[in-house]
Amino acid sequence: MLTLTTILIPLGLLIWLAWRGVSVVILAPVMALLASAMAREPLLASLTQVFMPATGGFITAYFLLFLLGAVFGRIMEDSGAARRIADGIVRALGTDQAIPAVVLSCAILTYGGVSLFVVAFAVYPLAMALFRSADLPRRLIPAAIALGAFTFTMTALPGTPAIQNAIPMPYFGTTAFAAPGLGVIAALIMAGLGLLWLTTRARRLRAQGEGFLHLTSSEDNSAPAPIRKPLRFWLAFLPIAAVLGLNLLFSTLILPALDTNYLADPRWGGTDAASVIGIWSIIAALILSILLALALFRKTLTEPSQSLSKGAEAALLPIFNTAALVGFGAVIAGLPAFEVIRDGVSALPGGALVSMAVSASILAGVTGSASGGMSIALDTLGAQYLTQGAEAGIDASLMHRVIALSTGGLDALPHNGAVITLLSIGRLTHRESYGDIFMVAVAIPLVALSSVLVLGSLFGSF
Repeated sequence: MLTLTTILIPLGLLIWLAWRGVSVVILAPVMALLASAMAREPLLASLTQVFMPATGGFITAYFLLFLLGAVFGRIMEDSGAARRIADGIVRALGTDQAIPAVVLSCAILTYGGVSLFVVAFAVYPLAMALFRSADLPRRLIPAAIALGAFTFTMTALPGTPAIQNAIPMPYFGTTAFAAPGLGVIAALIMAGLGLLWLTTRARRLRAQGEGFLHLTSSEDNSAPAPIRKPLRFWLAFLPIAAVLGLNLLFSTLILPALDTNYLADPRWGGTDAASVIGIWSIIAALILSILLALALFRKTLTEPSQSLSKGAEAALLPIFNTAALVGFGAVIAGLPAFEVIRDGVSALPGGALVSMAVSASILAGVTGSASGGMSIALDTLGAQYLTQGAEAGIDASLMHRVIALSTGGLDALPHNGAVITLLSIGRLTHRESYGDIFMVAVAIPLVALSSVLVLGSLFGSF
């Protein structure tokens, strides 16, 4: 137990200080140093030989995905398309269905490739107006956005362009549509139980006398600004559909038909098509969808060059936050204490699937990041799990879906950057809203993961 304190104390401080508002870009290297000092590891070597390469490696591998996603999201936001989609869903469902309307709006936007940070800023004013109209407790807004933006559309739904669905592809030779049946089942569990939790909570809080104006200390009377030049709903939705359709087209038809034998040359990484087609498909789909959005929204996008620039700038903080946490996680993964954890996890019943799921979940919790935890898990243990899975006859697409789901639970602990951002937008505290975020973004996704593990063990990938 004494050995484990070298992980638990730095992790506890990271969570507490992030809760208090300290930037994880600063916290990650400082806590990595503390962990190394407690484990009597060489401090400077831990920084320059472990922390920095892991941080830089993540940026090198996924910078384009963060950049394109942020630019696409900014264009959708500045043109009014994101708001138009959300407004159309609200009109279709009715203001009396405030919670499902917010969840569905966020889900459609993130499934279509819009960054969850952009979605949070775009949907929050609309959610405020809906919850005010229905007199629902505003403390539930962050959980409603979290359910729609970073649960089932991030890790479960087949074809999602989320970074968490892209990272496993080079390791397993899969595409974004890996194990679609299991992904849909997991998504239904997360969406269904999440909506059940939020609607039940709303009824209970209302019965206790809590309405929209209950939290007067942080009450915000802002209303969503009107859309200056409203778009037709189908026009606003077209780039979203293009991301999904083009991703499927590139990953299943266009790219597999190309001659990619040149990839075996060391100049191009000495790899093969299976390792890159998944990421290439998402990159190509986002580039073409950005061009389509620029063409479609030329009348409502008043300053397209500004949107491109601000979108690019908006990609920097999320990728550096995540990369810094990857660096912290890499230092933790190299400590003797982590070997104890890894050996314990390897001894769990259930074979490679369960062991991989638990390892990835722990690392996602340590880093407070699904993509960060997944990167470390695959970098350190991916080859081992792939070999064990092949020996056990486990399909690579099942392993892809399981590890994606595994990192979409404990990642949403209090130090997660998206959680902190979501609460800050609504000027709410962890005390007021985190309990409901925990249920829809941590507890219920773990239930979905468990269900997929059971189904995958019984029936394989489908």
